[in-house]
Amino acid sequence: MSKSSAIIRRWSGTILKIVIIGSVISGLVYWMKFSPISVQTVEVSSGTLIAEVMGTGTLEARIKSTVSPKISGRIEAVLVDQGDRVTSGQLLIQLDDLELQQQVAIAQANIDSAIAAIERLKSEKVRATAVYEQAQRNHGRVQGLVKQNVATQDEADTATESLEVAAADVSRSQAAIIEGQQSHIAAQKNLEYHRAKLQDTHIKAPFDGLIVRRNREPGDVVVPGSSVLTLISTEELWISAWVDETEMAKLKKNQSANVQFRSEASKTFPGKVARLGQETDRETREFIVDVQVLELPSNWAVGQRAEVYIEVARKENVIQIPATLVIRNAGQVGVYILKNDHTQWQPITLGLRSREHVEVTEGLEVGSIVITPIDENISLSQGRKVFVP
Repeated sequence: MSKSSAIIRRWSGTILKIVIIGSVISGLVYWMKFSPISVQTVEVSSGTLIAEVMGTGTLEARIKSTVSPKISGRIEAVLVDQGDRVTSGQLLIQLDDLELQQQVAIAQANIDSAIAAIERLKSEKVRATAVYEQAQRNHGRVQGLVKQNVATQDEADTATESLEVAAADVSRSQAAIIEGQQSHIAAQKNLEYHRAKLQDTHIKAPFDGLIVRRNREPGDVVVPGSSVLTLISTEELWISAWVDETEMAKLKKNQSANVQFRSEASKTFPGKVARLGQETDRETREFIVDVQVLELPSNWAVGQRAEVYIEVARKENVIQIPATLVIRNAGQVGVYILKNDHTQWQPITLGLRSREHVEVTEGLEVGSIVITPIDENISLSQGRKVFVP
């Protein structure tokens, strides 16, 4: 074999390999660029479209109270537990009251003593009054005798002095009675004070509601302000939701809302806007919207997270498509529709938006077929052949 023949064979093999590789690459390019793509279809429909503003927050009670003692003491009994419903005035906590009962008994004894002292002073006044009246009669008799020159001036002076002493005794008795009455009033106030402190050992529910937390047990020593129980009213529960400030102009009181608790994400519960916050967080640029929950799940807890969807607009009989089908292409909004087994780019104009759908005001008609690739990693292009599995 000549040297030239060997070179030709080597070049022939190399060219063959290049041709084969090129054919494979060409086939792959063709397959990737021109082979049919499997798509799913969505028929354009019409119906009601509801625009909503979404916020995330927690379930809170409008009326909430920390049940705590007004006085220091040791807890003798906690009569309710978390999860219990209570009524206004119901006894919730009993503090040890033995010492206070003794103080009430002492205060009552002081009142009895003050009453007895007043009665004694009144008796003394009666006696002083009788002496005074006798002194008056004697003074008058002596003065008459002096005028008749029967009694001496010394006897008259003695009678006058006796009258003045008797009058002073009457005044002193009256002053003593007034002082005793003041002591009686002070003793009554002292009794009322100790009775009030004794009453403070009985801690009662300030309103009808639900116990959501129990923080203390019998034997614990508490001081004023110590949290023993947390009580909420179930009359008005709401989601305090954070909403972006750009949505502020769309919101107002009493708008309908749907509440979706994360504990039951597949269900929604009715609600309405109760009030709008008047302050925006300066970092997140969000503000609080309180949405009253009109119906609760069977199991719920204060503080649990939820999403609220507030209805801000509604349209009937509008052309709509799922929002996921909308594509932005070179600054243009549109969708791909099915045309003779090929894709066709269709620009559209959007209107109202809901949670999952958008209104199409121009570009589509009811019954049009919008397509999207089954494989999310594949993008459609104009004129690409497609098939529906």
